[in-house]
Amino acid sequence: MKHVILSLCLIGATPALAQEADPGPSLMERGVQMLMEGLMREMEPALEDLQGLAEEFGPSLQGFMQEMGPALRDILSDVQDWSVYEAPEMLDNGDIVIRRKPSEDAPVDPPIDPDTQIEI
Repeated sequence: MKHVILSLCLIGATPALAQEADPGPSLMERGVQMLMEGLMREMEPALEDLQGLAEEFGPSLQGFMQEMGPALRDILSDVQDWSVYEAPEMLDNGDIVIRRKPSEDAPVDPPIDPDTQIEI
């Protein structure tokens, strides 16, 4: 009986001795690891869907870039400073218009008085 109790005490003390020799990851490290593993499990279906979309649209995008790449390269080389343009706007007919922002030193047109009649 004494041998059994002594054996159980030694078995119970073994992990404590091992922990002192190799402390392993801290609680913070284990927590971060568990968080990252949980995020990866949650994101796995979305990543698989994204991969499916990439496989589905990949050939179409390659064709688009082969056709439109040179035209886009020309536009990018013609425009020196994109910050002087407003955001693109799509018109009702499908045209896309990119307007230049009004410059600060440009003269401002006087307001139009609707009561003023112009004779032609």
